[in-house]
Amino acid sequence: MITRITSFTIHQTAEGMRATFTYSVIDENGNLIKSNVRATVILLDNTILSDVSEIQNYLLGKVPV
Repeated sequence: MITRITSFTIHQTAEGMRATFTYSVIDENGNLIKSNVRATVILLDNTILSDVSEIQNYLLGKVPV
């Protein structure tokens, strides 16, 4: 089985930084077993939160002025 993340977003909520994502599962014959299943998690790991901050800062630098 192969699991692929098909989309994700990370945003601040009252509970903390939340990652919401969708994924698909494909079997060894190429058959789609699950498609764009949604899941969510609150990010608690400081290393991950630091990485999120780096990505946000990078994207801020890409905002056209």
